[in-house]
Amino acid sequence: MSLVKYEILNKVAEVASFTKAAEALGLTQSAVSHAVSSLEKDFGFALIHRSRAGVTLTSEGDTMLRAMRHVLDAQELLQQEAAHILGVTRGKVRIGVISSISSNWMPEIVHIMDNQFPGIQVELREGDYYEIEQWLLSGEVDAGFLNGQKSNQFQFTELQQDPLLCIVSDKSMLYEKAEIDIVELEDLPFIMTSYKGTNDVKVLLEQYRVKPNIRFELSEEVGIISMISHQLGISILPKSVTNNLPPTIKAIPLKQGGYRTIGIAMKHQASPVTKKFAEILSSWLKEQNMK
Repeated sequence: MSLVKYEILNKVAEVASFTKAAEALGLTQSAVSHAVSSLEKDFGFALIHRSRAGVTLTSEGDTMLRAMRHVLDAQELLQQEAAHILGVTRGKVRIGVISSISSNWMPEIVHIMDNQFPGIQVELREGDYYEIEQWLLSGEVDAGFLNGQKSNQFQFTELQQDPLLCIVSDKSMLYEKAEIDIVELEDLPFIMTSYKGTNDVKVLLEQYRVKPNIRFELSEEVGIISMISHQLGISILPKSVTNNLPPTIKAIPLKQGGYRTIGIAMKHQASPVTKKFAEILSSWLKEQNMK
């Protein structure tokens, strides 16, 4: 069967739309629809469920797409290995990123990749740690940023320990402190970061048996900072997201310390292009740490 059809189904599943898949692939919508129908005819069962809300994979479609992704990955690896032998680095690398890394690290990393290896196409997909882990396991991304080792199905390389800081407004009774004891947060109005998977802030609070008064749970740091600026609570956030705080907000170290571990996970048999991305990333971080 044609690998092009596999690529089309993969894109349809990714964007949940024939129209968007056609636009992304530079095809007509009818060509995309025909390719999916052709696969369904070849396999003898439906791969896509069509409704007014969009398109979703059937359970059989999900099973087949996982197998197709292995084939597409093998084809990509084959092409990259051939380019590597010829001394030319080219191919595609799909990276799962969290929002703070997307805004703080990726612009510079992608710029370096574009300049040094124009033959490598970097694709970014933003999510939380849980989503990135699932994308890694399903083969939807080649590498992704996680906050710790999650599975023996991929290798994890620690990159940075990002200190956790207490974020308070100038109206808080903690504002003038140079250091905050985490037990002082007991019962205070608190805005919790919310995402699936291991939550570094919750782990830290549980470690010291501290139970703040959780008023809101938000997934975006921008929203949390806005709430704090309106004196609706305090929070604990990684240092990497506190570079541009409003003047009325302060990030204060915790007496007990605490940090989130940021690392990159990839398949044990990572492609040459994925390894090159990780190499560039590690070198750039070393340079930043030396400044």
